[in-house]
Amino acid sequence: MSIETMSQTDMRKALGQFASGVTVVAGMDDEGPIGFACQSFASVSLDPPLILFCADHRGRSWPRIRNTGRFSINVLHENQTDLCSRFGSSNGRKYEGLDWALSKWATPSLPGVLMRVHAEIHDVHTAGDHDVVIGRILGLESVTEERPMIFFRGGFGLDAASKLLRA
Repeated sequence: MSIETMSQTDMRKALGQFASGVTVVAGMDDEGPIGFACQSFASVSLDPPLILFCADHRGRSWPRIRNTGRFSINVLHENQTDLCSRFGSSNGRKYEGLDWALSKWATPSLPGVLMRVHAEIHDVHTAGDHDVVIGRILGLESVTEERPMIFFRGGFGLDAASKLLRA
């Protein structure tokens, strides 16, 4: 199917064939901690140490994080669906009742994640309805050895699609 005849639903279904990890991008500003769930995260360069993520520039959290210049990437493990739900909703409770800490880089550290990347904004490129954010790594923390949370075919886990088909 050519892109000219493809709907956004068709495009989402096709691109859902690529499994991705799930992260929470978090920041801190004068109003308090902020964050959002994000599947588009990748390592870019070892020298200099750079990562990237993509954020909807129409959202509420990303513009606030962008203004601070610093953020953390909290990589979720497969049993952290609660954290994913908290930060995946625009009206979720996010930090309410959550045992989180502020890192030495003034970025939120979420509890029990696989790993954390603390970074500062190096560059931002607008691409359609999203911003591609390049971050310079300030620090890395490995936290636990659990299995990663995977988003695949519109659900969590590699067998998410077969569960949906059986339902």
